[in-house]
Amino acid sequence: MNEYFSLASFYDRIMDETDYDAWADYIVSLFERMGVAVKSILDLACGTGVITCRLAAKGYELIGVDISPEMLMEANARAGEGDYAIAPMFINQDLRELDMYGTSDAAICSFDGFNYIAPEELGDVFKRVSYFVQPGGVFIFDVNTEAKFRKMDGMTYIDEADDFFCAWRTDYYEEERECVYCVDVFRREGELWERTSEEHVEYTHDLPWLKELLLENGFEDVSFFGELSFEVPEIDADRVFVCCRRKQ
Repeated sequence: MNEYFSLASFYDRIMDETDYDAWADYIVSLFERMGVAVKSILDLACGTGVITCRLAAKGYELIGVDISPEMLMEANARAGEGDYAIAPMFINQDLRELDMYGTSDAAICSFDGFNYIAPEELGDVFKRVSYFVQPGGVFIFDVNTEAKFRKMDGMTYIDEADDFFCAWRTDYYEEERECVYCVDVFRREGELWERTSEEHVEYTHDLPWLKELLLENGFEDVSFFGELSFEVPEIDADRVFVCCRRKQ
């Protein structure tokens, strides 16, 4: 079963406390900080397209890519409700097989999409991304840290409404450096409830190793920032933003 097969239709409601406008504004501020005139953006692991559509509404030309057809159905529905100079386009692809028809001025990935890529595959994914970013263009993404995974170990999270109930159980396996989310989704169908289950795995990616991997696979000027800030990340930060430039 695909990751987010069951969660797709409820994902935005589960994430409804996220300040998406702040995330979109922060991404734009990173473009400005890098001194790059960005017009076109490749949004990797775009999910339901919330960030994609917010950036498109700011006048950027967006292509969103995600492995989940169910999440892209939600993204297309959202895009259909917006008013854009250029409507965003969505493509169903695995990032490990990324294959665009041209290059963009920038590539982004929000909400720990690259934590889903196993360490042994990440270098090849970065290399693929480099093929589709203009020389001198910007690459921005964020990662969940090992500190966050340690805090989540053994935790259970509940989201519920009248028509759904979602329970997340998380375990962090230190030796494997994997955080496993076991997700049960209960959807109301009339008087009955339908249960589906998913398993998600995120991997720890250390920052020095990430920098080395980026430098080896087409990028330079690698910087790390705390969440939605321009400050150096705290040692125990939950999330770190990575900003770099495609080599000329």
